[in-house]
This record gives sequence, C-alpha cells and structure tokens, in this order.
Amino acid sequence: MGASVQNELVAYSYSLLAVAEVDQGQLFMPDALAENRFNISESGLYALITSKTDNPLTLWSSASLLAVIIPENLQSPIIGNGDFYSITVDGSQHFIYSFSVSFSDDFSEKKSPQEMTLHIIKQQADYQLLMNEFRQQLWLGLTSLMAILLLIQFIWLRWSLKPLANLKKEISDIEQGKANLLKAHYPKELQQVTAQLNTLLTTEQNQRKRYRNALSDLAHSLKTPLAVLQGHIAMNDVEHSKEQLDTMNLMIEHQLKRAQSAGQSSWHLGVEIAPCFNKLLNSLKKIYRDKQLTYQQNIDDDVIFKGDEVDLFEILGNLMDNACKAAIADVIVYINSQPNQLVISVEDDGCGIEETEITHILQRGTRADTYEQGHGIGLAIVRDLVESYQGSLTIERSTELGGAKFTITFAM
Repeated sequence: MGASVQNELVAYSYSLLAVAEVDQGQLFMPDALAENRFNISESGLYALITSKTDNPLTLWSSASLLAVIIPENLQSPIIGNGDFYSITVDGSQHFIYSFSVSFSDDFSEKKSPQEMTLHIIKQQADYQLLMNEFRQQLWLGLTSLMAILLLIQFIWLRWSLKPLANLKKEISDIEQGKANLLKAHYPKELQQVTAQLNTLLTTEQNQRKRYRNALSDLAHSLKTPLAVLQGHIAMNDVEHSKEQLDTMNLMIEHQLKRAQSAGQSSWHLGVEIAPCFNKLLNSLKKIYRDKQLTYQQNIDDDVIFKGDEVDLFEILGNLMDNACKAAIADVIVYINSQPNQLVISVEDDGCGIEETEITHILQRGTRADTYEQGHGIGLAIVRDLVESYQGSLTIERSTELGGAKFTITFAM
C-alpha cells in the first residue's frame, strides 16, 4: 500500500514540475493547479518548493499550505533523486516525497543552474482510512472463509465418522440383545475390524451353544446308565455297575471335550500339522505294534491348521485310532492344502461302515452311546469338533483299500 502512495506522490511531483518555470532566477508557478486539492486550504495534499542550500528558503508553496505550519525537517536529496518518508505536520502523520531538480533559464550566459527541491506532502488519514477498510474487509472475508471451512469440515467429519456412529449403534444393539452380528456395510478401512468382531461374536455364540448342547446331551445320556446302575446296585451286581460307571465317564469326557473345543476363530495363529501327526503316529505304532500295520502318509510341507492344537490332536488322534482299530494291515493318511481349503483324509482296509450307519453317524444330535464298537465316542468327538470349525465330514468306502474313508474339509 505504501508503494502505491509513493507512486501517487511521484506523479504529482512530475505534474508540478511540468508547469514550473524559472525566469531571471525567479520561480514562477500557476495561480491554480490542475489538482484542485492543492488549491484548497488544509485539504490534506500540499506542495512546497525550497532552495537547495544549507539554509533552505521557501521558493513556493501551494494554496493548501496557507493555514498550515511548514515543517522544518525536510530532506533534500541529491539532484535527480527522490526520497519517500513520513513527517509530522500539525500533530498528524503525513507522507512526503522530496525530489531535487536543477533549473537553468539562460544557457548562453555562464550562470550556475537553479537547484531546488520539490516536496509533495499528503495526510496519512486517508491512507489509514483505506487501510482500516481493507483490514475490515480482510477480516470479514477471512472470518467468512473460516466459517465456510469449519462448516465443510463439520459436514465432512459427520460424513466420514458416520460408519463409526453406525458401528457404535450396532454394538449397543448387540449389548442389549437386539442383534447378534454386525450387519451394516462399512468402508474398506473398517471391514477387517468388523469381520474380526463378527468372527469373535460367532465364536462366542457357538461356544455358548456348545455348552448348552453338551449339558443337555450329557443330562440326557446319563439318564439310562443311572437307571441301570440303580438297578444293578439294588441287585448287588458289582461287575455291571462298574461297566455302567465306565460308560458314564466316557460320556462325561466326550461332552466336556465337545463343549471346550475352541471352534473356528480367525484369532488363531495356526498350527503346523506335520509335527502333531508325527507324534500321534509314533504313539499309535507302539499301541498297535502287535497288528504290524503298514502306514502310508502324504502330507504337504508346512501345511497349517487354523485352529487350536488340542482340537487338532483330538481330530487326528481319533480318526487314526479308529482306523488302526478297524484296519487289517494298511492305513493311509492324506493331508494337503488346496485352494482355500484344508483336506484331511484317513483310510483303512477294514470292513468299512454300512450306508445306514453312515447316515446315522452324521445326523446332527446323535449321541455317542448309540455308535457301535470301533467307531464310537471318538468319532462323535471328531464330528462335533469339525462342526465347531464350520468344516465338513464325509464317510465313504475307500476305493484303494476297501475299508472306511474319512474325509474332513476346512475352509482356509
């Protein structure tokens, strides 16, 4: 803004110097100047010409300076140069532009040129008024812009945080029992979190369901052995009483293992199958060494079971134990990972399982005590564990060995 004032005063100085004349060493200026404010007293725009000497004399002053005290501390720059600065006139601040020139009225005579300084003085009040108006407009514009930006930011935050508000509401509904899972569609940034929460909720719900089913099945399963046991106790039949107690212990063990299974959960880091299989195989070889069984195995390297290690031991152990019981000479185990799934297959060369019995075994809710010897409670544990991991169990006849073939498939 100061540069524009300086340019304005420079323009005034050029216009005054254009009408100035020097004759016989005397300076002549028009009675009225083109800029009317120079002609009006105390207009705020003044012009003054002083001699360029050690004690400057006033050679001319505009009519606007008649009632104004001329300041004494005026600068006198070198010829051809100008200075822009501020001074105090009648107690108020003014801008001033001082420009020194040299006039000569007769070049034929060897007279020294007339040197003088033109001073253009302008009151700063107008400038301050413009600055105040500019500041007001600037602050008004900035305030409006800030308000618009805050409004946009508020709307953007409301929009961007809306999924979190929906997530909070859905979690509140789950806490109050109004919903079981998170069902809303969430942006990609939250999909992994919501998927993990849903998995956790599903696992917890399935765990509670297994507890209820296990307790219900246990209570139902114990009714018959207890009734028989009471009859044998009344008859003083110790041998049959012990048999019923063993049956009850097996049922309790089965239902507890069924209820305590970890079930499907994306929080498991995964268990390497090969080391677990090798431990089981070494144990079974010692248990069934009298049968002199031949074991064939085909297990992919680094294949992982996405679940609990104890559950993996239960599944593999029961399948392999049943196969060793039923087998005559050969047992085959295949464990491999296919696209998006893990497949476990155990085959034996025994007598196999009848079609009607297969349907009965795979029927949901069938109790362990209804199975025949050889594929009893162990297979029931496998069935329940596979269901808890959302897997599938199929039973068929082995085309290679002729006995039973158990195939378990888990989604990866």
